[in-house]
Amino acid sequence: MRQDHGDVDTETLLFDRPPAVESAGADRPVQSPVERPRRRRRWRRIALITGLVLVLLAGTGMLTAGLYYRSVESSVERVDAFEGVPEQSRPQVVATGAMNIMILGSDSRDPENTSGSRTDTIILAHLPKDRTSAQLISIPRDTWVSVPKSPQGRGGRDAKINAAFAWGGVPLMVQAVEKFTGVRVDHVTMVDFAGFKEIVDALGGIEITVDKGFTSRHSLNPDGRREFVVGKQTMDGAAALDYARERYAFADGDFTRIKHQQQVIKAILNKAASGGTLASPTKLNSFVRATADAVAVDETMSLLELGMELRHLRGGDLDFYTCPTKGTGRIGNESVVLADTAKAERLFDAVRRDDVPKIQSAAR
Repeated sequence: MRQDHGDVDTETLLFDRPPAVESAGADRPVQSPVERPRRRRRWRRIALITGLVLVLLAGTGMLTAGLYYRSVESSVERVDAFEGVPEQSRPQVVATGAMNIMILGSDSRDPENTSGSRTDTIILAHLPKDRTSAQLISIPRDTWVSVPKSPQGRGGRDAKINAAFAWGGVPLMVQAVEKFTGVRVDHVTMVDFAGFKEIVDALGGIEITVDKGFTSRHSLNPDGRREFVVGKQTMDGAAALDYARERYAFADGDFTRIKHQQQVIKAILNKAASGGTLASPTKLNSFVRATADAVAVDETMSLLELGMELRHLRGGDLDFYTCPTKGTGRIGNESVVLADTAKAERLFDAVRRDDVPKIQSAAR
């Protein structure tokens, strides 16, 4: 039986229409992020999955020229991610030197969305102190949590975690993720999964191994269909986007979609860092410039500094997990994801303490 949990979606405020939120009374969608100056609307443009793809290229032969890289970074959009977030309510830093980045993903061109409600992705990326690996933990968008109250008085009740963005933008999303995980968020980046098409094509395609064949009926193809067969294959941008966005073809809906998105992210990282890309000045410059022109990160993140720290990372150094859950259920008239709070607490406690082996064991 298909599970579709798309009632409130994080990225709706990246567009010129107000989001549809399943609530009444005081919990109305906040409008201010949409009314900000035009530069904020650049969030709508394609963005690669966090600065990790861009910054891992720093320090390579093509990007050692500091002026070049600084010019790239200067074009990256900035987000007021922590504006109004009360310091007294935030988790304390337990392991100094580690870094946690909240990645908010969207899909601005998903053809499945016709009602204004759109898909989204929430990832907590942990970078250990030694920067030799990264652990990316996906939090299902419909996870039922306690959402803090925004300065405008919205929220302050249990809801799907992605409702926090609709009620209070990025700052309330930071508070909701921190309250749920107990992990302090150091940086934030905005992502549009629709950008996979342009990014993958800039790389000349990526290799994906399909575990189970399926048919997408919401494809970019003219007839709206695309067949995915079992096995290793090279996907162009359109195929990769169809693969990463499909959820209706699976009994567990969003959970398989999360897995496929993780596959595509890893494949992009591997291809971006490959010899073929790094050895081609034209391809590398086109890829980096297109990415930098679309990325949105918080005001304090330095992609140059982070890039130098992460320049040795490759896809094999990334571990992908999904926050432990007990499956889906219904609360009132909403279809939700129920977190396994005991297992999730063990996982995020390991993240807080920068204990990578414990993260790996707790996530199994």
